[in-house]
Amino acid sequence: MAVSRTKCLFPVLLTLLLKRAAAAEVPATPSVPECYRPYNGEICSYIKCIWNPQGDPENPSPYRLHWKPENIEDGDMTEESSSEGIIHRQQFPSHGKLRVWVEVVNSSVRSEEAVYHVEHIVKLPPPKITKVSQDPLEITWSNSCTLEDWDVKHCDVRYRTEGDRGWPASQYENQTSDLRYAVMDPQFFTIYQFQVRCMCSHSLMSDWSEIYNETSVESTPIGEVDMWRDCVKSHASSECFLTWKNLSNSQARGVILGYVATRVYANGTEKQTNVSTKTSSPLWVHDGRIWRLTSSLKDVSSVTISAYNALGATDPSHLVLQALGVKEKAQKIHVEVTQENLTVSWDLSSESFDGLMQYVVEYRMCPPGPGFDWIKVDKNLSSAVFKGEFKKYTAHHVSLFAVTNKKVLQLSTSIGYSVQGAPSKVPSFKVSSIAVSEVTLFWEPVPCSKQNGVILYYQIRTDTQKVYNVSVSPDHGNQTFTLLGLNPDQEYTVWIAAVSAGGSGKNVTTTFKTKNNENSADLVWVRIFLGIVVVLVVTSVALFCCFKRNTVCPLLPLCLFEKEPDPSNSKIFKQFQINEPLSWICKSIYDPNPKISKLEIVEKSSEALDSNGITSPMMENESTQFDQRDDVTPEDCCKTDSKAREAYSKMVDSDEDKGDSSSSYEDEQISSGYETHFMPTAIEIRGD
Repeated sequence: MAVSRTKCLFPVLLTLLLKRAAAAEVPATPSVPECYRPYNGEICSYIKCIWNPQGDPENPSPYRLHWKPENIEDGDMTEESSSEGIIHRQQFPSHGKLRVWVEVVNSSVRSEEAVYHVEHIVKLPPPKITKVSQDPLEITWSNSCTLEDWDVKHCDVRYRTEGDRGWPASQYENQTSDLRYAVMDPQFFTIYQFQVRCMCSHSLMSDWSEIYNETSVESTPIGEVDMWRDCVKSHASSECFLTWKNLSNSQARGVILGYVATRVYANGTEKQTNVSTKTSSPLWVHDGRIWRLTSSLKDVSSVTISAYNALGATDPSHLVLQALGVKEKAQKIHVEVTQENLTVSWDLSSESFDGLMQYVVEYRMCPPGPGFDWIKVDKNLSSAVFKGEFKKYTAHHVSLFAVTNKKVLQLSTSIGYSVQGAPSKVPSFKVSSIAVSEVTLFWEPVPCSKQNGVILYYQIRTDTQKVYNVSVSPDHGNQTFTLLGLNPDQEYTVWIAAVSAGGSGKNVTTTFKTKNNENSADLVWVRIFLGIVVVLVVTSVALFCCFKRNTVCPLLPLCLFEKEPDPSNSKIFKQFQINEPLSWICKSIYDPNPKISKLEIVEKSSEALDSNGITSPMMENESTQFDQRDDVTPEDCCKTDSKAREAYSKMVDSDEDKGDSSSSYEDEQISSGYETHFMPTAIEIRGD
């Protein structure tokens, strides 16, 4: 327990010791004070002293300003201060010298002493620049020494161009009363900034005057316009527009009045547009730095553009706009983004390009907007740096192009972030199709403005603890993924999230249920429907044939039809082929014009052969047997029909086989077959 307390107290003790050691350190020695008497309309004013405190600027030591007249031991001091002190007029003599120094409070550390003559430390106001001419570029200023009728000892002049940082070390010293200065060989139409300070015969050097701006003379513009094409891509198409930057001041050398853009179309026609910098038009837009034509470059083969001012125009810059080519094997580029710089570097390609003129590096901020810029790079260089403010969690799409005298070839693309974070959730996640053992999922990708980092993949998880990492599609469009090996008729829950180097985004959930292992209800109903259709078709055909007049259907019992002789069972008709449609189902039972021997009725005496072959009169009971044919019961119908069919097959036509015969024996043989069954008996004929 004691050991743990000691460990807790050790940092506290160490901090106290460090503070005491810092307090015990000797404070830094301040600089020698610089003192002067500000001019406020009279020389008799207070003395102001300033010094440079040394040591830690966040914790400066307290100082006191000390002074005393020369050759006098007693002095005075001001209140505590860190960098300046005031000596009031009643605290020093009007003539003579004054000794001044700075001392650290509660310490013996002090600065070196400075001795000033109180009459020679007056500081007059800075001079004022009164006139400037452009050709030559020259300035003049007022003489502040005249306030006290003093002579000008000398003046200093410094100048710089607008945008430069700091001031040059060299200064112009004027030893005469000619208060003017001229710049030798100034840049054309460039803004120069001037400052002047002067020293009088009985004063200190004044402070610098306020900055005065003046523009040099105008001249004919030089160089070429920095022109490029701005291609806006979508999933359906891509449109390109002509864009260019303002001509720099060093190139413009005057006020640019406008730009002349000439478009040459594939069919040879030309169209010229005069873009005025003084007026607005729906034909172009300008954001203060970049110009852009609003008409598409469709069917345009090349473009030239030049800038002009009141004295002349630049040489036209040229850009070929044939169909943009893409290198088959993309060249690797390295993109590094900070909040101040975007740096792009690449390896100089070993592959030579015919007519290579330069490289172009382009970046576009996502979403599309003002964050669009390009840099043209010499063909012998391999890097480019963009300056600006590059926001966190914002995509910067970088592209590298090779420009030749015939075409523009895209070498590579990449995406860079100054700082990456976790992406947002996908906008939409749903099921597109469901089967027994598989499901196809569909989702929309995270929009570019909400990715917050480079999307590495989309992670899909199921409630069965399976995880799938799906790579991003090359076109960053809608994506699908199929889950395989699922159980039939089971409900599942699926999550999806986008993953970047900054982490995983929020999950989006969807649920679904796979189909039953058996065929779906729709398939069952289809099978039932097809079965019903087949049964109805077969039944309809059968009924049509079977109930057609004079046809017999073998699919139905014969007792349903009227018993009539079927001549087709006779050997006479075996030689004929009956081509009745659907003859395999139905058979004809009646022919209105059958080819059959004519039946003649011949009256004979009722005789019959006895057992010895001698004719004898027919007995009563024998004729009765024929009469009983009409008394057949329905139960015997089918049996009789089957016997009749057997008799059909044995029928012999007596006319064709043996000719006419009048013998009673032959008549009896003939009537034993087909005629015996269907021909009327003699008794039936007589009865008629």
